[in-house]
Amino acid sequence: MNSQPLPITTNSTGIPPEFTDILKQKTTNSIAREFVFTAINNFLNSCDRGYFTIVGAPGSGKSTILARYVTGNPEVFYYSAIVNGKNRAEEFLKTISTQLEAVNGSSLQIILQQISDQLEPNQKFIIVIDSLNAIDYSSQAIGSNLFYLPRYLPKGIYFLLARRPFVKEESGLLIEAPSQYFNLKDYPEENRQDIQTYIQQYLQEFLPSFSVNKEISGLSQEEFLEQLTDRDENNFMYVSKILTALKSGFYSQNSSLTDIFNSTSLPVGLKTYYQQHLRKMFPGERGDEFNSNAQAVLDTLIKNSSPISVEEIAQIIDVDEYDVEEILEDWIEFLNVNQIEGETCYSLYHESFRNWLIK
Repeated sequence: MNSQPLPITTNSTGIPPEFTDILKQKTTNSIAREFVFTAINNFLNSCDRGYFTIVGAPGSGKSTILARYVTGNPEVFYYSAIVNGKNRAEEFLKTISTQLEAVNGSSLQIILQQISDQLEPNQKFIIVIDSLNAIDYSSQAIGSNLFYLPRYLPKGIYFLLARRPFVKEESGLLIEAPSQYFNLKDYPEENRQDIQTYIQQYLQEFLPSFSVNKEISGLSQEEFLEQLTDRDENNFMYVSKILTALKSGFYSQNSSLTDIFNSTSLPVGLKTYYQQHLRKMFPGERGDEFNSNAQAVLDTLIKNSSPISVEEIAQIIDVDEYDVEEILEDWIEFLNVNQIEGETCYSLYHESFRNWLIK
């Protein structure tokens, strides 16, 4: 066990070298999400320690938000569970111990306490972890926190996390410290404004020929901006792949909106992204009965563009409601969940994903 004080600074920044590429990728052509940064700073300034978690659907910009925060504050420690081989607790503990120059084998609680003991008044030490939903929880002790994150935090220690939607009863985190969940879906107007800013920036920088006086698919740039914003459902992944495809010539300037938004013409990157969703929804180890029921649930969600309840799905496919609930909970990160007339209803998280599944 390490009995010596730990330095609170890392080798020069809090960014382990294996994550520099993903930070560069996520911040290239990105925009500031000021309403999120304001919420983060308000939390940091109002609490003397704690967990701040950004929650959002796939493609809603969570990773980019964290990446921009880290590049603007390089003294924080950064870790991404989405990077290949980095989704297990032992990798996280090894990386943070190495970066903070702790003795191998020191627990995270001990490391954080030693850091806290060295902080000046009002000084903060922030650990950023992206993609909690990618963590391999099966490799940990039953009942432990994801990545063995501490239940209690010493003063001055903060975790800034990002994850897709989850069932709160199965969050994988038992926390007794100040905490805040910041769900991006609760800010539709701010997200829409940010999406439009992103589209405008992209068109101006990479598609200058598509000026206001030119036409895109028979529309002015402003009309195209509105049409794309209406289609993207506040999803940065979707809109970035469409714009990148325009830039690369995947679509011609004479393409109709039907060509651009039709699922048969989706860019390869977006198809690959949706294929990853499908593999996670049907991992292959749940058994034939589960997969058969899951396929029936998915078929029902595909056929119904409007949100639908568990009871309605169960009646349509003639299975027990409990089995339907189990499947939907497994898929919660890929679903929109709405309360309609006091009933919980579900739909696929993006119309483009649904159209791709139809094909």
